[in-house]
Amino acid sequence: MKEIFVLFKKGSMASLTAAIVNFFIGLLKGGAFFLTGNIAMFAEMMHSFGDSINQFFVFIGSSLSKKAPTKRFPFGYGRLVNLVCLFAIVIVAILSYETVREGINHVVEPLPRETDNMMILISIGVLAISFILESFVLYKAGKELLQQAGQPYDGLKPLTTSYLHMNRAKPATKLVFLEDTVATVGAVIAIIAILIGQYLNVPVAEGIASVIIGLMMFYIVYKVFMENAAGVLGESDPHMEERISSIVLNNKKIRDIRKLFVMKEGDSLHVEVVAEIDKNHTVEEANIIRDDIEEIVLRQNHVNDVNLEFEVDDGNRAWPQQISKKRK
Repeated sequence: MKEIFVLFKKGSMASLTAAIVNFFIGLLKGGAFFLTGNIAMFAEMMHSFGDSINQFFVFIGSSLSKKAPTKRFPFGYGRLVNLVCLFAIVIVAILSYETVREGINHVVEPLPRETDNMMILISIGVLAISFILESFVLYKAGKELLQQAGQPYDGLKPLTTSYLHMNRAKPATKLVFLEDTVATVGAVIAIIAILIGQYLNVPVAEGIASVIIGLMMFYIVYKVFMENAAGVLGESDPHMEERISSIVLNNKKIRDIRKLFVMKEGDSLHVEVVAEIDKNHTVEEANIIRDDIEEIVLRQNHVNDVNLEFEVDDGNRAWPQQISKKRK
């Protein structure tokens, strides 16, 4: 039991925070839906509960993925977070379907226009609170995303430039950021739909909003499924491979790189390198070269495991695109 709590402390705090906030928001929206019968509120309720479930599973997966390697699983549990996300996304897909279905039903048979201003104010008030809370979580996730990407995160950057660096963040943080982006936008869409439906007498507006929100949820389903399916299979990181190759070749004792790949293992990166050195180096000299390179590589973002092996230089260039950089 003690080990479990230790692992939970290592989990994605962005995911846990988002799960708690979204569950609370879902309860608020659920209460507003049962009071008003507003279909756009139903869509937002489903969206919030879907996000909460998904983000909670991501937190659990990111925590358990930090478990130390064992004899049975010598490469650790890094990909467990991908498996958990694939399971959670099935639930979100079901909620997305229900949201779209209810929206289409409301478009086909619109409900009578709400005349009680108090009910309208309740709906808009809950959505406004939702927007504020979702924006807070979005900002925190964007800040964490930029930190993981090694980028400045002051001012409004977590809400602007973070979108340019999503691929450099950990899977859990990226998922929270993406989901809360859709949640924040969804709250605005729902408010606009209520106002249009009530004051411009467009009864299908709320149904259309529900369909739009449901489709945005389906986009999250697609995005999460594709990324985590690739993670389960074992996805490489081309950006980090280029960075690692530069680090290796910057060591003047390295003649060439015969093989290099960087494998994503959940939140972490596993690096495998086979480099070529001159045959005149002693074993002691080779060990010093290895230690120097591995020390630098392990300082890179998300890298927690490096396996560097040496072969004798064969005179052929297996990594030609990097030689010019090395020789400058």
